Amino acid sequence: MSRPTPKIRIFIADDHPIVRQGLRRIVEADAGMVISGEADAAAALLAGLETAATDLVLLDVSMPGGLFIETLKELRTRHPTIRVLALSVHPEDEWAVRALKAGASGYLTKDHSPDQLLEAIRRVYRGGKYVSPTLAEQLAKQLDAGGQRPPHERLSDREFEVMRRLGSGLTVSQIASELALSAKTVSTYRTRILEKMAVATNADLVRSPAPAVASDTAIEPRSLTCSVIEAGASV
Repeated sequence: MSRPTPKIRIFIADDHPIVRQGLRRIVEADAGMVISGEADAAAALLAGLETAATDLVLLDVSMPGGLFIETLKELRTRHPTIRVLALSVHPEDEWAVRALKAGASGYLTKDHSPDQLLEAIRRVYRGGKYVSPTLAEQLAKQLDAGGQRPPHERLSDREFEVMRRLGSGLTVSQIASELALSAKTVSTYRTRILEKMAVATNADLVRSPAPAVASDTAIEPRSLTCSVIEAGASV
């Protein structure tokens, strides 16, 4: 007699309770998946994975308690067999390449549907990579252009984190507090960012075409974001 197919054990890491509840309902509606744990911050995620048998983590890019890329790298170092699917409201060309380079197996924006989320989970679990057709086309165009990269991709991960916060209107002091850095260090990062982006002020950063400082993507009526909110609110 053949053994039953093991369920995909999924750990949800997102700081919004209603989003976690919605994701849980979407995942648990699939007979081949089960929730192994939840966390609302980076430290809780890393601690939870020490005891929860997990195959795949749904990791929110904007979860508090640590820089996303550093959290992702730490997770992959401690648990190299656990696969990571990054979820975000930010455009794919802002975070996807960095996430994949840091060890994520896929990147999905929250304007995708629940069915696309489940498809991405299955593909990543089987050892594949998941990016949307739109991102794949963008990467192909970059290759056709001789590997030319947009200016924001020349920033280090830490510079990129600082630029995102500058673009959202935070002051140097606020950024220093949020990232546990000195104001002088953040000011140094700011100077480097302005030089690499070829702009003069924070306002120029906001007006620049770099996706890293653009507004969050518009949410389609039946997006993953809408679905998880509806699912979470119905709990």
